[in-house]
Amino acid sequence: MLFPKKKIEIEDGDYYLTPEGYKCFTEQYHLKRGYCCESGCRHCPYGFNKPKKKNT
Repeated sequence: MLFPKKKIEIEDGDYYLTPEGYKCFTEQYHLKRGYCCESGCRHCPYGFNKPKKKNT
């Protein structure tokens, strides 16, 4: 059974806009969310690093 995720209210400091116009969530937001999504987020406070492709 899947449990619905709780809605996190977005507040000042939870994200910023990149020069390309995308929302980039900050460490503050990730900590409020409470878990790592393992997507390689730029400001992940949980230490997840996406594996990088090797140029061979």
